[in-house]
Amino acid sequence: MKRWMPSAVLAMALLCSVAMASPAPDDTATQIMGHAGDHRLLVLGEYHGTAETPRLVADLMERYSRDTATVRLALELPMSENVALARYLRSDGDAHARDRLRTSPFWSVKDDQHDGRRSRDMLALIEAVRVLRAQGRDVGVAGYDEETGVSAGSEARDAAMATHLRQQFNALPADARMLVLTGNVHAMRTRSSDASPQMQTTMASYLLDLPLYSVRLEALRGHFWACVQPCRAMPLVARPPRAPVEDADLGRQYDLWIWMPAMSVGTLTDR
Repeated sequence: MKRWMPSAVLAMALLCSVAMASPAPDDTATQIMGHAGDHRLLVLGEYHGTAETPRLVADLMERYSRDTATVRLALELPMSENVALARYLRSDGDAHARDRLRTSPFWSVKDDQHDGRRSRDMLALIEAVRVLRAQGRDVGVAGYDEETGVSAGSEARDAAMATHLRQQFNALPADARMLVLTGNVHAMRTRSSDASPQMQTTMASYLLDLPLYSVRLEALRGHFWACVQPCRAMPLVARPPRAPVEDADLGRQYDLWIWMPAMSVGTLTDR
């Protein structure tokens, strides 16, 4: 894998990318924040492996952390990555720090086993959080997943992830906010009636007693990364422009459905 851009250049490129990727004047981050209101546990259900979603999350982190607000980002990374993440946030983001961050087995998955959570776009998101912290913002990032190799479609994994998120959320100050980036199935408040018997309970469904707001991130066109024997880029169904849809039904899967203008496959971290 090529070396990252220097931190200042990367941060500027990320901010420019956010501006270019978002529709104006009512961009995606503004729409999400307007609908989510005072909810302090914002769960973003994504398609893994896109370039646009990490930029959106970086934008949300920057906006929510203004005026000394405490904001934490939870990523679908193994808990064992948290020491490395904390060390990186304390660093100056130089080449040595970047190399140490991405040397674990999690970042070394290749080719058709690559589920899309490992990309230069995700690394740029982590760098954006580091830059905010270096500017004095009260921000942080941590993983909440089980270790690599645990069955991706098991209720036990969703239950464990929910437990980790609950612990991290409860450790925050009473006015802090947590943004959770996760796969769109994990973000469901309830599963659909045709869900498999082995996967009736999702991560978000274990957390409904918390001030949770679940958002399904969709796009009007483009591609995402999916593991369907083998993992590869998959097209989205093209749709005409549409406004966000908020759902208040008792059995809803998400609180909000939102459509970004487009999605594209990010740059995966294979060497």
